[in-house]
Amino acid sequence: MSEGEEVLLYVYDVSAGVAATLSPALLGRKIDGIWHTAIIVYGKEYYFGSGGIGVAIPGSVVGEPLQKIKLGVTYIPFQVFEEYVNGLAESEFRGDAYHILKHNCNNFSDALSNFLVGTGIPAHILSLPDEIINTPFGATIRPLIEQFATNSPVLDRIRRDISPEFLQLNSDIEAARNEISNGYRMSEGAEVTTEVDPSVQLAENLAEAERKEREERRKNREPPIVFKDAVDVHIEFDALVGLIDGKLNDEEQQSLEELHQYMLQDEGSWALGDSFLVFIGRLLTDKTFGDEVSMRCLNVLSAAALKDDVILMLHQDRKQHILMNYAYEVDRLPLPQQKGITLFICNLFENSGSSEWLLYISEWPFNNTQISNIRVTTKVAVNAVLSEDEEMRDRGTAIIYNLATKEVFDDVAVELTMAILQFLNGTPVEAQLFRCLKSLAQFCQISAQDVPQLIQMIGPHPSKFKGQSERNDQLIEEISKRLR
Repeated sequence: MSEGEEVLLYVYDVSAGVAATLSPALLGRKIDGIWHTAIIVYGKEYYFGSGGIGVAIPGSVVGEPLQKIKLGVTYIPFQVFEEYVNGLAESEFRGDAYHILKHNCNNFSDALSNFLVGTGIPAHILSLPDEIINTPFGATIRPLIEQFATNSPVLDRIRRDISPEFLQLNSDIEAARNEISNGYRMSEGAEVTTEVDPSVQLAENLAEAERKEREERRKNREPPIVFKDAVDVHIEFDALVGLIDGKLNDEEQQSLEELHQYMLQDEGSWALGDSFLVFIGRLLTDKTFGDEVSMRCLNVLSAAALKDDVILMLHQDRKQHILMNYAYEVDRLPLPQQKGITLFICNLFENSGSSEWLLYISEWPFNNTQISNIRVTTKVAVNAVLSEDEEMRDRGTAIIYNLATKEVFDDVAVELTMAILQFLNGTPVEAQLFRCLKSLAQFCQISAQDVPQLIQMIGPHPSKFKGQSERNDQLIEEISKRLR
């Protein structure tokens, strides 16, 4: 096994010492700093600001950090990490999603840390904004913090307009430079002039060509299978309100109003407060409400899953895992709730950010076991495709199809293959058969040895389904070529 890559947290004070000076008078206790953090891994510094995600040579953007904290060692391949970061850059960590107090560099560092080593950054860094704002002097100090964010020389150096392709482009340029430079080295920290070195220009041209090729592949990628018309959100929301009317406290009533604004008034997901998912958790699990409440809630969430900013709601769940803990117990739920959570998971594939969220591998403990987003997603898919209910099987094959269009690991490909083979012992309709065959063809590429062996040993052989449709026959031929 590889020795892995060390993961460090660089900690900077964006107040440049002002917080330590003023906090005793304003708060009654000393605040050592207002923290900006970045993750150091694979020889690069990854950070987040109002311009989006950035990457640089460690220490070259802000300078020497106040602290360097070792978070652990990661064994995740760089390509997988890079795809993960690119997904974040296009979704929950876009530049326009940045907020100095609610959604900042430290939240980004925490997300990367959890992805890379399975643990977050120190809690005192993440909790600092709440500690300050929740004091009697919070109203006084908040404008000061935001002024630091606006005028800080530290953040000014990292504030720029970064396109979603910035990280990949940066990597491509560096790789191309290494290949064509023939010993040419640019001194670190040198000022960039308007006169571009020919080798650098060629590298940038190569990177741009590769970027366009990736973008073209992305455009040509088959769209996910989702169910946009499965529920009428107006009917579901009205029914939900009728069932819980008079049973909520003031905070929960506010969360219900936030849900109304988000789903029916097209407000952005920033309308959802910090307690919103706790409210959702109660609707899903509080037996005093009755089963219909959780069913209606899941149907509303299934409509929310189609919204392009739902990733910001999901991001709120990174600590308590309310949604995924509930989904992990899908096999213990009544059938209507199973249908609802399966529809929710399936519809999350509509947008790249939420679909990538479903694949996160960072683990957390739940009921004496370690689970992750990808494990939950896989379990929901398998439970659905092996259900006796036709609607569940339809949604289950859709989830598996959507997963197959992603880069999943071998163990996931093997588990889904076994579920597909069991499903194929029945008589699937053409559309569901297509999804399964398409997935098997992809899984044969992901796990080139195990998946073909499973198909041969367990069966049925794909040729059993020959003659249903031309597109399925093509897939059967493709899979058969991989069987020995």
